[in-house]
Amino acid sequence: MQSLTNYFFLTMDIQYINENMLSVLHWKARESERKRMNHDLRTSAEDRSQRMLNALEPGTVVPVHRHVDTDETVICLEGRLEEIIYQELPTMDVGGPGREVTELLRIELCPSKGKYGVQIPKGVWHSINVIEPSTIFEAKDGPFVPAEPEVIVVV
Repeated sequence: MQSLTNYFFLTMDIQYINENMLSVLHWKARESERKRMNHDLRTSAEDRSQRMLNALEPGTVVPVHRHVDTDETVICLEGRLEEIIYQELPTMDVGGPGREVTELLRIELCPSKGKYGVQIPKGVWHSINVIEPSTIFEAKDGPFVPAEPEVIVVV
């Protein structure tokens, strides 16, 4: 049996994900100009993966983007949103500033309908449309790296 001291140190870093936590996160999202707020679930900035909760309000704008070095897992815990998948159009200036994409597919995520999540392969252009206040769990491989211009497209 573990001592009480060992138990205390083992439980110090436990993060409870409950209704209260999600309510506070949504309150912060509603107050935010971006209409979204994330909660980092990593234990340090040196973690070898990215894990976060993201509270999303209708009207939030997530640029069309892709992750060139990692897949992205998105699990919808509550609410309703669409993950929008885009196809890159061939251009004369491949990789240059003239990059264009067109919408290919919308995937509804809504746990009350049994539609829980999606795995987006690396390199796939995507964005979201938030239909009602939603909370998602996101996971990606590797440490956080700010987006470079070649991974964001203005449509």
